[in-house]
Amino acid sequence: MKAKIIAVRVMLLLALAALPTSQVFAQSPGGDIILFGQNYTLESDETLDGSLAVVGGNAAIEEGASVNGDVVLVGGNLTIAGDIDGDVALVGGNLTVSGNIDGDVVIVGGQLLLTETAVVDGDVAAIGGNVEKEPGAEITGNVTNNAPPMINVPDVPKVPNVPDVPNVPGTPEVRVNVNPFWEIASVLGRAIAVAAIGMLLTLFLQPQLERVSDAVTRQPFVAGGYGLLAVIVIPMAIVFMAITIILIPIALITALILPLAWLFGMVALGQEVGDRFTKAINQTWAPVLSTGFGTLMLVLIVGFIDLIPCVGWLASFLVTLVVMGGVAMTWFGARNPPGVMPAPIVEEVPPTS
Repeated sequence: MKAKIIAVRVMLLLALAALPTSQVFAQSPGGDIILFGQNYTLESDETLDGSLAVVGGNAAIEEGASVNGDVVLVGGNLTIAGDIDGDVALVGGNLTVSGNIDGDVVIVGGQLLLTETAVVDGDVAAIGGNVEKEPGAEITGNVTNNAPPMINVPDVPKVPNVPDVPNVPGTPEVRVNVNPFWEIASVLGRAIAVAAIGMLLTLFLQPQLERVSDAVTRQPFVAGGYGLLAVIVIPMAIVFMAITIILIPIALITALILPLAWLFGMVALGQEVGDRFTKAINQTWAPVLSTGFGTLMLVLIVGFIDLIPCVGWLASFLVTLVVMGGVAMTWFGARNPPGVMPAPIVEEVPPTS
């Protein structure tokens, strides 16, 4: 089915958008454009020879403008009054079409409005959204609308009054006993396990851990943004790949990225905590010991804060976003974060005789 092919194409664009880039990325003046948190307008008589991806912003293709590529928008509104020679995908927003689309249209969790001048030369698929078509709008392909159907509930006939039932026992009280010692033991066991894995990672991947911790400490807010984007994009990618059946093995492998990113990021931040602790007490420990101790303290503190009712989860969630964002920015420590230049290599000059 074409909708599945479009879904794979959409996720490839979203994966491209998730790569560590600057706020605006363009291969060339006429190439693909990816925007984060910004609005985009293609004015009349302008042509974009490439694909357009906008995350967290609005986009408008004015009348007379044309795009020779796919258009993807996540979390915003998209208006198309010009010509699109490619597929259009919208996730979580509204799409208004009054121009021509020479391709398929996929809507996930949003609304699609085809005005009387709209022409879609392809299929239209809506997942968890609605498609509204005005008289005069044309769709040459199939229309798939998976919105929940409206159910008409018949009127309930009049029910005679029920007489009072004497001596009805009250509802028994349900008591839920929570053992705090078990929760504390669970946090302690998790901290010890993560610290042990951190000591093992330090033996083989210490430079990669340092790059991740450097990204988190230098740019915590940027790292949090990357982590939030990863939390949104990766589950969507898993769902789309699972729909295609053929990509189910890849979806299972992708499902391991989030827990591995959390583990790697916590160890990297724990390494930073251990280094600063040893400097504070004027001690010099081996990297394995300082990383293990720092990771143990970090996971314990976050775990105990998480036990606070109602608000404790917020601190754990923010730490998770920051550490996962640091991992995403550095590709699991394989490269320096954006905007950070590698340290220059200083050659030693032999002393003059």
